[in-house]
Amino acid sequence: MTRPVTLALDAMGGDHGPSIVIPGAALTLERRPDAKFVIFGDQAIVEPLLAAHPKLKAATVFHHTDVSVKMDDKPSQALRYGRYKSSMWRAIDATKTGEADVTISAGNTGALMAMSKFCLKSMPQVDRPAIACLWPTVRGESVVLDVGATIGADAQHLVDLAVMGAAMARVVFDIDRPSVGLLNVGVEEIKGVEAVKEAGRILREANLAHLDYQGFVEGDDLGKGTVDVVVTEGFTGNIALKTAEGTARQIGEYLRAAMSRSLMSKIGYLFARGAFSALKDKMDPRKVNGGVFLGLEGIVIKSHGGTDAIGFASAAEMGYEMARENLMAKVREMVAATSRPDASPKSMQTAVSE
Repeated sequence: MTRPVTLALDAMGGDHGPSIVIPGAALTLERRPDAKFVIFGDQAIVEPLLAAHPKLKAATVFHHTDVSVKMDDKPSQALRYGRYKSSMWRAIDATKTGEADVTISAGNTGALMAMSKFCLKSMPQVDRPAIACLWPTVRGESVVLDVGATIGADAQHLVDLAVMGAAMARVVFDIDRPSVGLLNVGVEEIKGVEAVKEAGRILREANLAHLDYQGFVEGDDLGKGTVDVVVTEGFTGNIALKTAEGTARQIGEYLRAAMSRSLMSKIGYLFARGAFSALKDKMDPRKVNGGVFLGLEGIVIKSHGGTDAIGFASAAEMGYEMARENLMAKVREMVAATSRPDASPKSMQTAVSE
């Protein structure tokens, strides 16, 4: 993409709304000076914040909206009263109409997925969209999906996830044939539920041109970075994500307690604070904030609802990169090249349904 990337922002989404979204957008503009913005929200709240960031205001088209989706709204409720008029819907619709290249929201995940599916529609051959995130590893980062969009999966849905995750990895990591693994309870082919074993068989036999299937991976492989893309269904993926976030916070608390326990430990911290600073930066969840909704006819990025401006800027920059590197074209190319049976999964439940 040679023209400037335009980001559509739901200013009212998240735990803190415009007080985080607008400073986050300003930080994004500092890092991506050619970015443009279309912002949707309450004029009385948003415009004073925009006035405090003149460069951002100059790069922004602002639209007032009277309705905002609450963080505890059910998806069906959000659709009933927020369709066509809420800041969340209008931001998604801007991507649909071409006014923007990508939508970023820190709002209610279920509502955002439901509205995105209703407004943008799913891509042909994709039965259910997924949420993909970047996962810090000892080797760098991996793409992990699904982390919460769809509960349960049959074999073909897992294959679809592998294909879409590999397309994202090609964009993010700039590699032609990303390595992919299916998350399982063991690496042996006889282990695991039938859907996972069948998905492994399909991927092995397909030998796809832009995907290097490596077999099953286990939970500890997430942190090792054994493969570029880890595939699982949304129930397991969301638990793994929340467990990793909680473990990172737990380790941080342990380190802080240990460093303040005695005079010698405090002195030791002074000598090692550079290393601790590097560790803190590596474990900072704000640096990899943002989940990509894959499988839709448009790019939508979900920011963590409780993040700060730095975290929201990370999500916005992810959206910028996805649009600039033409994620949609790569996903379409890889999905179209993957043969699949006509039967669609019947047993899956979607996390965004009421």
